[in-house]
Amino acid sequence: MHISLEAFLLRRVAVWGYGQEGQAALRFLRGLFPQKKIGVILTPSEAAAWDFSHDPMVEVVAEEIQAGTFGPYQIVIKSPGISPYRYARAMEWAHFRGTRFISGTSMWFAQHRHDKTIAITGTKGKSTTSALTAALLRAGGARTALAGNIGLPLLDLMEPQPEPEYWVIEISSYQAADFGGHPAIATVLNLSPEHLDWHGDEETYYRDKLKLLTAGAADLAVLNAADARLMQRADGVERRTLFNHRGFWHARGAEVWHDEERVIGLADTQLAGAHNASNVAAAFTMVEAFGLDPRSVLRAVREFRPLPHRLAHVGVRAGIRHVDDSIATTPEATLAALRSLAPAPTVVLVGGFDRGLDWGEFARHIAAQPPAGVVAMGQNGARIHARIEETIAALPEERRPALKLVATLDEAVAAAHALVPPGGVVLLSPGAPSFDQFGDYAERGRAFARLAGLEPTEERIEGLGT
Repeated sequence: MHISLEAFLLRRVAVWGYGQEGQAALRFLRGLFPQKKIGVILTPSEAAAWDFSHDPMVEVVAEEIQAGTFGPYQIVIKSPGISPYRYARAMEWAHFRGTRFISGTSMWFAQHRHDKTIAITGTKGKSTTSALTAALLRAGGARTALAGNIGLPLLDLMEPQPEPEYWVIEISSYQAADFGGHPAIATVLNLSPEHLDWHGDEETYYRDKLKLLTAGAADLAVLNAADARLMQRADGVERRTLFNHRGFWHARGAEVWHDEERVIGLADTQLAGAHNASNVAAAFTMVEAFGLDPRSVLRAVREFRPLPHRLAHVGVRAGIRHVDDSIATTPEATLAALRSLAPAPTVVLVGGFDRGLDWGEFARHIAAQPPAGVVAMGQNGARIHARIEETIAALPEERRPALKLVATLDEAVAAAHALVPPGGVVLLSPGAPSFDQFGDYAERGRAFARLAGLEPTEERIEGLGT
């Protein structure tokens, strides 16, 4: 839904939620309207964490959300972390009474409709692919902004000077659910169940993800031909091109090919695993759609460093390599991490906040290709442990991986060090969010490095660059 900026001046406006994007929304509104009273809607516990005394024109609404909460406001900018399904009845009633809900992402796209925008989503790989795509465009000489879910809110980049030539924007499933933009390119890397607690069920999650294609009517859709679930649900999308199809850019193991031409192998890069070859193929497809020959910027792929907490090499201690993949919040992502490290003997740390995801396929993979060990931890650790234990019960004892159940990350690291063979790998790839023990995946990753006696990985993502 498009609402003109002039409408914000004439109507009563509130920001709902005050995470990173809520803060960006308030900064944006305050920059436009320094003397306008703006509401900030928070739960009582959230309100207690913030001090707005520096801005007397902020009107804090601290209460449990109900339909009447929105009554005084004609426009509410909803933060993406707030599920509209949880508050559906309150929002529907408020809408009936005249309140309009909008997202910061939609506000940004309404003002940048004709820009060269690449919006990227997917259950796995979207941050790496977004950062790599921006790196390729920059290597081609173009000033390129990297923003969205990867860390820099779009509303903080409404009118940057000088204006970027390209925008690469990572879109989470939360942002996609409210999506109403018109990107030049909309890319969906893959689909597998995630965030079901927020979306409500698996099909709603897929539908919300694909709003990137359907709600904004992108000029071009870039789709992963190797993902049957995605291709089935995107069957009606007409303006599209594919990757991971033999006639196009595609991954063959840990190599990237174009048709029958081998272009680059990941052995020549700092990336690892077939999943990253797929990410590179997707990035090549996007930049080629804008007229850049990926072969001319292969140096950018060779020099690209994995993002913090995404299969990041933390260091070696006592002969044991430590890999931080704290970003992995689904069992599928953990399997991809294990495959990328094979055949090195690996003890993997799994578990965290329980969203009810099925770990059956993970357990079957563990039985078929046993790692050196699995340490289950956190809120869903017992459930994961039980599923693996049941699945490997029929294996001969000498083929069973070591299996351990603990409560916390510090106990998990200690258990992994006791289990890992000399020269092996301790891998943090939890397959679950961090909220049971940590504020976010980055905090969990830093804790892992410290517990291993190593320095946390550098956390710097360049938003604007040339």
